[in-house]
Amino acid sequence: MDTVLDIREADAFYGKAQILFGVSVTVRRGEVVAVIGANGAGKSTTLNLVMGRLKPSGGHVELDGHSIAGAATEQIIAAGVACVPQRRRIFPTLTVLENLEVGGYVRRKDKAGLARTLDEVYGLFPVLKKKSHMLGGVLSGGEQQMLAIGRGLMSSPKLLLLDEPSMGISPKLTTEMFADIKRIAQTGRTVMLVEQNAYAALGIADRGYVLENGRVALEGEAQRLIHDDYVRQTYLGA
Repeated sequence: MDTVLDIREADAFYGKAQILFGVSVTVRRGEVVAVIGANGAGKSTTLNLVMGRLKPSGGHVELDGHSIAGAATEQIIAAGVACVPQRRRIFPTLTVLENLEVGGYVRRKDKAGLARTLDEVYGLFPVLKKKSHMLGGVLSGGEQQMLAIGRGLMSSPKLLLLDEPSMGISPKLTTEMFADIKRIAQTGRTVMLVEQNAYAALGIADRGYVLENGRVALEGEAQRLIHDDYVRQTYLGA
């Protein structure tokens, strides 16, 4: 299985404050990789490195074997990375369809491909098709999260990043959301998600990383991490 994303020994700072200390994370093609940890552990900072919002002060960040450390965000998106941000950040005054079309902007010349991907998104999230002409701002929180993920899929990314997808939605919808993410992975997508809900994230992941205070404290097969005593006591409430 070849490597899509390779973060090696990455250090990162916000101003003079160091946030990441030698973080290494690998995502292979077709995998779901979960990065879990408490608030402030460095999860979103890791995504910011991948998306070019933050340049590592040390180490490497590579996509398909090519360095993207310090590349502009628009270049990284064009290279095949899509990020679904915290709190969704959809466009509330655009319709559902218009929000999805924005997600496919980098493929705007591929009309047939976009139409196929739109059908795929509607197949994953039928409610979006039903409400395609409604404004994004009137959707429920769960529906907005579906829209945000669908918008990310519209670029047909080689790597889909999800930043705290359970934030702000009910436990019932969280269960449904992670089932949707699993279905997305089963279509062959490569997914990396960062999440405080460790049980839900590890439950659908192939492998996982535990971040603590900007360092990788544990890594391994997701099912092994779920049954690890330290992870259970610290993150799963067991």
